[in-house]
Amino acid sequence: MDQGVFHERIIVEMLLHPVLVNRPNVCTQKGVRLCRPSEAVLELLDRSPFRPLCNEDGTSLIDADGRWL
Repeated sequence: MDQGVFHERIIVEMLLHPVLVNRPNVCTQKGVRLCRPSEAVLELLDRSPFRPLCNEDGTSLIDADGRWL
């Protein structure tokens, strides 16, 4: 396969499915991680967020009292 065709196909797929490029790298004192699923970032934080927190699909991750679900 022509390398250019391969790269074009990757770009087309990323445009059609943007979640494929949503791969945040997070770096803290606790380490570096590719944070997918998004809740993987919670393990790298020094403290829990002070409010309820949901991931991108609406699933609750942290309740109103700061407890991880």
